[in-house]
Amino acid sequence: MPEGITAEKLLDTIMDTFADSVPKQKSVSFFEEDKSNSVSSQMNKLFGRQKSIHNILGGGKSADVLLWRNKKISGSVLTGATAVWVLFEWLDYHFLSLVLFALVIGMIVQFVWSNASGILNSSPSKVPRFVVPEEIFVNIGASIGAEVNRFLRFLQDVSCGGNLKQFAMVVFVLFVAAIIGSWCNFLTVSYVGFVAAHTLPVLYERYEDQVDNFLYNVFGQLQNQYRKIDTGVLSKIPKGSLKGKKFE
Repeated sequence: MPEGITAEKLLDTIMDTFADSVPKQKSVSFFEEDKSNSVSSQMNKLFGRQKSIHNILGGGKSADVLLWRNKKISGSVLTGATAVWVLFEWLDYHFLSLVLFALVIGMIVQFVWSNASGILNSSPSKVPRFVVPEEIFVNIGASIGAEVNRFLRFLQDVSCGGNLKQFAMVVFVLFVAAIIGSWCNFLTVSYVGFVAAHTLPVLYERYEDQVDNFLYNVFGQLQNQYRKIDTGVLSKIPKGSLKGKKFE
């Protein structure tokens, strides 16, 4: 046997050649156990995803902020959201009052700037003007409208699809969301969602394997409970001809 070639390497080479010739073959050699485990871990990604978290979040600047690629920007955004929530929720500020106070302060600053520059200098300096680009409102409105329409299409597809189990599940989720919404106001719900969007993705990216294994175990238990409910209750519900009914 030539130098540098051991029985282990020779056996691995034979098994690699055999695996390449039979793509669906799942058995591997004993020496490739670690590789098999790594492939298995890749196949057990959450929901079968193949893209990275950064690509799923869009792969742009927003994904960088959510994944804390720039800690200063991400920290500033989260701190600003927390300050807004504290102002309106804890200090009981009203949105209209806060906006009007900000406008008053802005006008006072511009008034002092324009008059003080004329007194101190021979020629008054030009006071900068604050202008919000119209494209921002157009883009925000278009994005919100697209998401609302997609959500409404989903609800209507579920209502008219004739799938009783999916319909019951969606109604249950909306009912639970309505109960949670009655416990706190819209601002608090929005803030909790904002904080979750800025913390959960980065934590999942850091502890991805542990979270995937935990969630798969939870999903397995939920599937077992659902099979029991399906066998004992849902399967006994008579199925109507919902698919045959069309709106005229």
